[in-house]
This record gives sequence, structure tokens and C-alpha cells, in this order.
Amino acid sequence: MPQPVTDRLRGLFDTVYREVLKFGIIGALAFVIDLGLANLLWSTVLEGKVTTAKIISGLVATAFAWWGNRSWTFAHRTNRPVHHEAALFFLVNLIALGIGAATLAFAYYVLGHTGPVAKNVSTIIGIGLGTLFRFWCYRAFVFGEEAVAEDTSPLAEHHH
Repeated sequence: MPQPVTDRLRGLFDTVYREVLKFGIIGALAFVIDLGLANLLWSTVLEGKVTTAKIISGLVATAFAWWGNRSWTFAHRTNRPVHHEAALFFLVNLIALGIGAATLAFAYYVLGHTGPVAKNVSTIIGIGLGTLFRFWCYRAFVFGEEAVAEDTSPLAEHHH
């Protein structure tokens, strides 16, 4: 007997909800890595090279995010071959990194917001815009479209 529409919608909502929570946790950790490393670089070896520092910090955070999302957030989905998945992931993140770097560069070079608070605010805005883009792309393109394995993570909802 076909599954009622309400059950399918509830299942979809539960899956998306868990994915959003996990994505948020991995994203929050990547955010700390990204912003923390950017500030460290801005105040030390890359002082005055805000865009370069942001790109480096973004790449480090991206490597962490790929590992976290592949091994936890979307682990229950069908997997592409690792090299395809990694290529798509890094392409999506390169675009998202560009969104973040462009936001920072616009605020810094065009608007003249050069203080530490302004750099952090524009970085946060850029990360936010990039995050929306990434989540959509991860679900739609990067990590398989179908859930094939049971989600056994701590955030999984188990019905008994």
C-alpha cells in the first residue's frame, strides 16, 4: 500500500530538519575556524592582506566542512565516487568562498570599512550568504539525492 502523503511529508521534514541541524553544527565549527584563522592572519603574517587571509582561512574551514558533512551530515545519502563528490564540494565552496571574499572586499575597498569590527561584520555577512548557497547545493548536487542508509547519528529520530 502506498505511503500516505502526510507520512512522506513528515519524513521529508524530519530528514531536512536533521540535515539542517547537523549542517549547522559543522558550519558553526567551520565558522569558528574560518573567522578565528582570518583574525589570526590579519593580526600577524597577513596584516593588510585581508582578502588573502580570508581565502586561506576559508580553504582550511572548507576542508574541515567537507570531512564533517561527508562523514556525518549527509552520511546516510547515496555517495558518488569520492573524487566526484570532493570536486563538486570544492567547486561549490569555491563559489561560496568567492561570495564571502567579494563581500569583504566590497566593504573594505569600496565602502572603506577597514576597522576590525567592519571586517568581521562583512565576513559574517559573506559567510551567511555563502552558507545558504552551500546548503542548497549540497542537498541538490553534491551529496546523493536519495537517503539509502538509516541515519544512526545522535540527532537521528528513532521510532520504536
